[in-house]
Amino acid sequence: MVTLVIDHGAGRRAHAASDAGAAAPSAEPVAMPQVSVNGVVIARRAIAAEVQNFPAANPGEGWRAAARALAIRELLLQEARRLQLAPMQEVDADGRKETEEDALVRALIAQEVAVPQADEATLQRFYASNARRFTTPPLYEADHILIAARQDEASAFAAAREQVAVLAELLAAAPERFAELARAHSACPSAALGGSLGQIGPGDTTADFERALARLAPGAISGPVETRYGVHLIRLNRRIDGQRLPFDAVRERIRTYLEEHVQRQAAKQYIALLIGRAEISGIVLAGADTPLVQ
Repeated sequence: MVTLVIDHGAGRRAHAASDAGAAAPSAEPVAMPQVSVNGVVIARRAIAAEVQNFPAANPGEGWRAAARALAIRELLLQEARRLQLAPMQEVDADGRKETEEDALVRALIAQEVAVPQADEATLQRFYASNARRFTTPPLYEADHILIAARQDEASAFAAAREQVAVLAELLAAAPERFAELARAHSACPSAALGGSLGQIGPGDTTADFERALARLAPGAISGPVETRYGVHLIRLNRRIDGQRLPFDAVRERIRTYLEEHVQRQAAKQYIALLIGRAEISGIVLAGADTPLVQ
């Protein structure tokens, strides 16, 4: 077997050695065997060009990912030609015409991978079993006071804790002073609005802030809440619970999701079947010894 060795550090080591007058430590080379599918060799130049589409931690992983992708593509093209498919090349909305090979792969999957359509009962079952997926997130109307400090600056963060503790005592005695104290002490731009954040939902603040907010009852003021921005006091004014979307509003979204999921699984099984029948060298693909397509 012919083996290609990629050693991306060779040039740098040689340059460093000439500068330092000593040999640099040798990096482990990456050995890349020749890849073939049923006797058809995948050109190394093609694999090298494909590597850019597979970011990886090291050159070897990127090369293997690119080689796998091209080996599977070659396998599909061979099967399409064996079946003598001759599809028309489609043109997208921007006027770009697909390549002949792309057309062959598309036609092969369309012909050989049967995907049943989800019926109404299946759609209803998925809707009933995934209530959270079709429920809008809760919204909160909240105010806060932020004493800004970096968590990696111990003395500053300790001072922020002390200042918030004092403010918490004042609010415990006179909660109606929240807006006044926010205007006077908060480091957030919301201070100008008495600390008001308006309506916020999941993802609008930090995870620590959201967890504290979710535990509050309307009208309550939290204890000190620490985030990467500093230390907060939070007042929840109103919670708007999420609403479940009606089935009719999400029916087609469910249908598309289920059919795309089934399509992906069926395509994987079909490719595994082809791999199990093929003679592939130089790269390991997850094949199948027996047919997987039902």
